[in-house]
Amino acid sequence: MPLAFMGRLLRDILATPFEELSATPGVGQKKIAGLIMLLHRATKDTPPDDPFGLEAAAGPARGQPPLSGDFSFNPLVVSEALWAQWRETVKRHNLGQLKLGRLAPSLAALPTVIWHTPLEDYADLTLADIRSLKTHGEKRVRAVLEVFCAVHETLARSVHQDHLDVDLVPKFVRPVERWTVQALTSSALPGQHEIRASLIGPLLAQVKVDVGPTVWRLASERLGMEGRAHSVRYQAKQMGVTRARVYQLLEECGKVMAVRWPEGESMLTVLIERYRSESPGSDAARLLCAATDLFFPRNNEPLRVVASRLRIGTGLSPVVVEPADSV
Repeated sequence: MPLAFMGRLLRDILATPFEELSATPGVGQKKIAGLIMLLHRATKDTPPDDPFGLEAAAGPARGQPPLSGDFSFNPLVVSEALWAQWRETVKRHNLGQLKLGRLAPSLAALPTVIWHTPLEDYADLTLADIRSLKTHGEKRVRAVLEVFCAVHETLARSVHQDHLDVDLVPKFVRPVERWTVQALTSSALPGQHEIRASLIGPLLAQVKVDVGPTVWRLASERLGMEGRAHSVRYQAKQMGVTRARVYQLLEECGKVMAVRWPEGESMLTVLIERYRSESPGSDAARLLCAATDLFFPRNNEPLRVVASRLRIGTGLSPVVVEPADSV
């Protein structure tokens, strides 16, 4: 529903000539089309099974995953009845504690201030309630609806089992966690190539999705993904910005992982301890420590202690994220 019509009664809208509605400031053809769809839906007693708040981008076939590349989310077709279904799915699976940023398709479309907002903050609100919030414009409302839609589309047809539980995580998390557990329990420690391919690569790919190619490139260069690692001083010179700005951009990596994979810090710190015990000072250990320091920089004092034990700092200064005054 276009915001310009939110405060108007349905009978007033129906009594207004179409030409006058179309001439409303800020209301284009797309929003008028959405209004017509909503009016049509209002004549039905039950919400439709299709499209669940999604519209086909190019003639999709039935049975395709509704969040595949052939679909785009359209908040204009989300009714109160449909929203109630999505909320019920979240409650039924006890997912209220999960954060919006954990489940969003991309953090780029989600305002930073609600990355860590749990689903339960919206699970008892109607659409009208959310849209009446002073801090929630169309962009923020759309982002919230899209997350709930994704959860519903994933779980709506699942059957509850008493001995099983549901845990939704970003797609990259499970493979990385399996690799980390394997690295902790295998007889041989992973080398640099495996660390880059199985750990750093997936984390960087998620960073690119969430905060864009600039941060992804800086982080890749910092960790030497395609050759020699670059220092912050060199990167700042290449970009024509201050070192402080480069550090500011690199901090986005930590912000992403804090909501996407907060469990990663403790898992990787344990893995670093194994390197400290079995392969101190190795290039693989230094790379792992540098990556952990980059992706989990906020509460990493224990990591810095481990890094000092590994004698990391002077020998690999282009890789380890140093304080700004030391680069």
